[in-house]
Amino acid sequence: QVRLVESGGGKVQAGGSLRLSCATSGFGFSYTTMGWYRQAPGSQRELVAKIFPDGRTIYSDSVKGRFAISRDNAKAAVDLQMNNLKPDDTARYDCNKYPALLGYWDPGTQVIVSS
Repeated sequence: QVRLVESGGGKVQAGGSLRLSCATSGFGFSYTTMGWYRQAPGSQRELVAKIFPDGRTIYSDSVKGRFAISRDNAKAAVDLQMNNLKPDDTARYDCNKYPALLGYWDPGTQVIVSS
């Protein structure tokens, strides 16, 4: 059974930092491309970062240079370090495979950035 459990969200002022973590189980994590996604109220879900099994990373233009995705294959975990946060980063963040598994968007973790 696939499990994806996010943690680390919270409220922060603009310019601050947060680190999100995702603990996974139930699939071959070490050979799976993983992504962090976010969905703001009234908006579509978007991919903000993904990391390949070999550690290569790709970021959306909106977070490039501010966010860093990393993985620990031994722990089957993927993190997202978010720096210089902006109010536009306010959203619910989820980790998932890339491409994403449908129906595995809960619980996610909420990030609120105040100006």
